[in-house]
Amino acid sequence: MAYLPRCTGLTTTVLLLAALTSCTTHTTASSDAAKASPRTSSSTSVDQAPLAPLAYGPGPQSTYTVQAQPAAGSCHYGNDHGQPLPDTKCTPGALSPAVTQATVGTTICRSGGYTGTIRPPVGITNKEKAANAQSYGYTGALHDAEYDHLISLQLGGDPNDPRNLWVEPPSPGHQAGAGPNNPKDAVETRLHTAICKNQVTLTAAQQAIATDWETAEQRLGLKPDPSDTSGPAD
Repeated sequence: MAYLPRCTGLTTTVLLLAALTSCTTHTTASSDAAKASPRTSSSTSVDQAPLAPLAYGPGPQSTYTVQAQPAAGSCHYGNDHGQPLPDTKCTPGALSPAVTQATVGTTICRSGGYTGTIRPPVGITNKEKAANAQSYGYTGALHDAEYDHLISLQLGGDPNDPRNLWVEPPSPGHQAGAGPNNPKDAVETRLHTAICKNQVTLTAAQQAIATDWETAEQRLGLKPDPSDTSGPAD
């Protein structure tokens, strides 16, 4: 028969305490690791990220003054399939507070026209255009470039906020000396029509044109996406 010492109970107690100490230590370490590396949800993809709300400018003025432009050379053109895009840091777009979804019927969609009543005079915009060309480093003929409202007046853009104006270079296929050839204008007109027919909201159209005028209609579902080759649904 094996000999069992009288301290067996004490030994068992010591072993239990050691096991409990080990569990406590493991639990504390796991807790500290969780604090050091908290669990985070997966980040939203770029395509799903909501766009920042567009800023409001001062709106239509009875008298306009020449606005200061970004520093020379501080702005850089982008492009989408060759079509020029503004620098979002210099020209993010700006809205007119006079045009809201509730007021489109008495502003941009009213009969008799609206934009001609709020457009700054050329004596103001010509000076701004020359300065903005330096901002963007545009060295072509100013006659061939348009001083463009990124969010056009017919879409509720601010008339003379420098955040909403840029020297837009000619598009591909332009003939030198022929003046601007700007397909963006036609996009703006179609978006204006869609707003006034309640096919899209004012805000959606403004965000789309400010994001990328070349793809604005695809973003709004007004025009098929040329990159979608899946064909019609069955």
